[in-house]
This record gives sequence, structure tokens and C-alpha cells, in this order.
Amino acid sequence: MSDQPLLEVRDLTVSFPGSPEPAVSAVSFDLRAGECLALIGESGSGKTLTALSLLGLAPQDAEVNVASMMISGQQTKNYLPAQWRALRGNTVALVSQDAAVSLDPLRRVEQEVGEAVSLAHPTLGAQDISGRVDEALALAAMPEATQRKKQYPHELSGGLRQRALIASALAGAPLILVADEPTTALDSLTQERILALLAKLKDAGTALLLVTHDVGVVRNLADRIAVMHGGRIIESGSAEKMFAAPQQAHTQRIVNARSAMALAASRSPGSPGTVLECRGLSRRYPMKDSTPVQALSQVSCLVSAGETLGVVGESGSGKSTLARIMMGLEAPDEGDVLLMGEPWSALLEKNRRVRRGRIQLIEQNPFDALDPRWTVRRILSEAIALEPAPGGRAERAARSCELLEQVGLPEELLDRRGPPAFWWPTSTGRHRARARKAPRHLDL
Repeated sequence: MSDQPLLEVRDLTVSFPGSPEPAVSAVSFDLRAGECLALIGESGSGKTLTALSLLGLAPQDAEVNVASMMISGQQTKNYLPAQWRALRGNTVALVSQDAAVSLDPLRRVEQEVGEAVSLAHPTLGAQDISGRVDEALALAAMPEATQRKKQYPHELSGGLRQRALIASALAGAPLILVADEPTTALDSLTQERILALLAKLKDAGTALLLVTHDVGVVRNLADRIAVMHGGRIIESGSAEKMFAAPQQAHTQRIVNARSAMALAASRSPGSPGTVLECRGLSRRYPMKDSTPVQALSQVSCLVSAGETLGVVGESGSGKSTLARIMMGLEAPDEGDVLLMGEPWSALLEKNRRVRRGRIQLIEQNPFDALDPRWTVRRILSEAIALEPAPGGRAERAARSCELLEQVGLPEELLDRRGPPAFWWPTSTGRHRARARKAPRHLDL
């Protein structure tokens, strides 16, 4: 490990118009070649904003101030967009937490990864670029890469999209890799492969900034840990020290949270009685240039009241397809679903609507699931209207506050909107669109 940092940040502050406090305040750290620094903290602590600022990708309405930001020996505090574009890809690259938004829906995977290669190595010919694309997809553990690289993002599962995004970030062989929740959408087997890949890159000399809220991800990978809370780094030190003897109460809660989750998962199921039954579900997806993909084949399962059924498997194994069919959001080619012992998947949507409140879905990707035009209040009001007795305006308002409290969010978020997808960056810094001004968004 080199003594000279590849990345030096001093007093980074990020503010938004109208917000009383900075979203990121006085953040400082160093990162050396062959080292992994894990930036951990709960959602909204400022981790992602910090990461985006290191690539010149902070939101358009953000005010970024920094005393010094040295990246591979270059002072970037006053960089213009063109200078940032020249730096991204082969010097510093980003693995975003949201592949569905970062990947261009109008381009195939090979075009997406190929762009990263051509930007980092503009003199390469088409054949060499294609070879680099294959290498990057192999590094990212993309299964059936020959077929997958010809597909569009919507034809891939969440985990496969995340691997395509990781391949795009690795294609330029960056000196510094900023990985923002890189394993969020991945199954446990693929997560293990990706973490092993990141460890291999670190051993080869890549400087790795790992942004995550998952303590388990950093335990065997990070050399140092910095804990963020309320936009500030409240504690930092070696990974061994942070896990063995965290000093701050907030850090102690983060470290102990994983043990609490394991205890909750080990509890026995509750009362009997089948509430959801899947019988012989099969689903095939037609492919334009190849034979149909069999997503599900004769899948049957029961879910009883008070019971948790875990459906596990690799990315692309059919888990999300099964969930969508359970919800009645997608029709099976064969088989059916019963809800509370009565037909569900066989119903027309207009007949399912009155029972929608009995079964709900938590999407793996909130950026896709939340309408950026709607406030949190309106989103919750729509869901509350499905409850058996939603009550009047005052009752619904109280219920909204109660729901926010249950998930640890403050009431003042009710009139905010979700982050707009159009400014979310790719690994090379390209944005999806800039058609309108961003609404006031939830903290990143």
C-alpha cells in the first residue's frame, strides 16, 4: 500500500437551497492505493452525496464547497464539467446503487459497457472494445454474457442489471473505484463473488471507497471505516478497532444491528392458516433474437398467517417474477394464485382492486417504484385508501405520520418528493435527461 493518498478530501460540505442544515458537513478523509475505506451509516446520512461529489456528480441544485480535493495528484475543487469528464472512467469510476436508472433503457448492455471502454481508451478499435467488454462482464460475474450483452436493461433482472453496471465501472480500469451499495440487488452467491472481485481489485492496487449501510459487507473487505451520521463523520478508525470497540453510541447501534436482524429472522412462525397459495406457476418471456426464457416452471408454495417464507436464489432465477405474479401484477402462463383461499391471479384487475389492501409489495428498487412527481404524503394517502377504514382527512394524516414513525422517518418528509431519476449518473457521469428542474428531493 502506497503512503501517498490517491484521494484526499478536506472539509467537503454539500448544501441545498432552502435546507437549514447542510446535507454533508466538513467531511475529510484520505484513501490510498490498495486500500478500502468503508463509508457506513443509515439512509440519509450523506454517504451517497459524498460519493457523488468525488466525481463531480452532485445534483444540479447542490452547492458543493471543499477546502481541497486531490484525486490522483490533481486538485479538483474548481473543476469544470469537461475536466470532470476527462477524469471519470480511467482515474475514478462509480458503481451506483441504482442500476435500473443508471443504465440507458434504449441501449444494449454491450453499448453501455463499450462506452466506458471507449471513453477511457479513445484509440481502441471496435474489435478491441468488444474484447474489453467481454472481459469486464466476466469480471462482474455476468452469467451467459454472450446473450446478456445483447439485451436491454428491462430484459434483465435487478441483479443482472447491477452486474452490468459494475462491468461498466470496471471497463476503464480506474485507479479509484467508488462503490455505492454495489451488492444491494444481488443474491448471496453473487454478492460473495462481487465482494471477492472487489478484494482482488484492492489487492491489485485499486483504491476502493465502499459506501454502504450493511456492516456485513465491509467486515472482511474494509481496512478502515468512517461512520456518517447527520451529514458528518462522527467516528473513524481501523476496521478491527471499529468492530471490536466502537466509541460512539450511534456506531454501536450500527454494529449491533446485524445481530438483532439475525435474532429476528430465527423466530418461529406464528398462527396457522394459509393466506397465499401458488399452484403450478409457469412463466416464459419471449426473446426477440432467441428462444423464450423460462422464468418459472411449475412453482408451488404456501404462505401461512404469521409465517415468513424465504424465496432465495441467484439473480435471474425467477424470484421477482414469482413475486409479481403473487401480487397479480403479471399473469402466469400456467397455474394460479389463491389469496385467502379465493381466486386471485385469475381475476380481472377491476375485480382485484377491492382486495389490493390485503397483499402488498415492497419493491427492491424505490427509485423505480416511487413517482418523482408525487409527495410522500400523496404516496401514503393512496396506500391508506386501500385500508378497510381509511377515515377522513384528519385520520389519514395521522395514519401517514404513524407509518413514517414505524420506519424511522420524520414527519417533515411528508411534503417531499423522491429523487428524480433523470439526474442519476452512470459510471461515466452521463445523465439520463435534463428535461425539467428537479423537485425538492428526499435526502440521499
